[in-house]
Amino acid sequence: MSANIRDVAEKAGVSVGTVSNVLNHREKVSPDAVRRVREAIEELGYVRNDAARQLRVGRSSTVGLVVLDVRNPFFTDLARGAESEAARHGLSVILGNSDDDVEREAGYLDLFEEQRVRGILISPYREIGPHLRRLRARGTPAVLVDRRSEDEQFSSVSVDDDHGGWLAANHLIETGRRRILFTGGPFDIRQIVDRQAGARRAVDGADGVAFETLPTPGASVADGRSTGDAIAARPRQDRPDAVFAANDLIAMGVLQGLAGRGIRVPDEIAIIGFDDIVFASAAVVPLSSVRQPSQLMGETALRVLLEEIDDPTSAARQIVFEPELVVRASTASAMPGPATGR
Repeated sequence: MSANIRDVAEKAGVSVGTVSNVLNHREKVSPDAVRRVREAIEELGYVRNDAARQLRVGRSSTVGLVVLDVRNPFFTDLARGAESEAARHGLSVILGNSDDDVEREAGYLDLFEEQRVRGILISPYREIGPHLRRLRARGTPAVLVDRRSEDEQFSSVSVDDDHGGWLAANHLIETGRRRILFTGGPFDIRQIVDRQAGARRAVDGADGVAFETLPTPGASVADGRSTGDAIAARPRQDRPDAVFAANDLIAMGVLQGLAGRGIRVPDEIAIIGFDDIVFASAAVVPLSSVRQPSQLMGETALRVLLEEIDDPTSAARQIVFEPELVVRASTASAMPGPATGR
């Protein structure tokens, strides 16, 4: 039978209240009592029932985070930012990977509510408002991350994806590219749609530039490699001279697909991605990319969530970071000057 807190108190020769203070408020207990309680816990193999404690106090010391794809280093960095900020407040982050699946996403939201998390950060796959409103009505606040709240009923921390798309396409145009292909997906994800729209806006503002879209079923390296293979299979005169990939994983896959068919990057086809993940600069041909401040976004979203936990009546805020163009060898040319598109 598992040891309980009373067993620990008896073994250590202290009260149950002292054991509780050692576990929760060590500064209130003498060093000698702390030592005896710790020794008793070790000897008895006592494990605190945190779920029961949460039921007593009405809330846990955890925050839930749901991301679209944990394999994408962008979301890994975002989670690190949220975790770092949470640790400053004595909290832990529980990570859920929806894998672009609405049922898994809903399952994590329900699980986090059952666990009585303080609040939830979520990068939603599709429209998530009704579910989040139900959670909020039952006392669990939520903040969107990497996605702006369309009806502004929830706070959000995101980047200007439309402007990021404009930066990428405008850079390709300024380096002399005239046949731009956008690739990415799935188009159920708002960020993909906005990045494509920004790229098209840049093309529409230029003369003699063609634009096409080649959707992908997902946002992985394998999806990008399929795009690269498809481009390479075209007759030379029908190929684009530049590819804007919706994220860096797709861009890296396109690079692999083209290089595997002997197509030179950027001499024949330039490539630019989005996110500026850590691997972008380490690619065989270092990738140009549109940088998102991923860790800062995670930190900021956690702070906003804590503020809403402290004051549930606070107005929703939409925090939008500016993306940054990072030029590397895959587009071969630095920009002649800063471009804002504003």
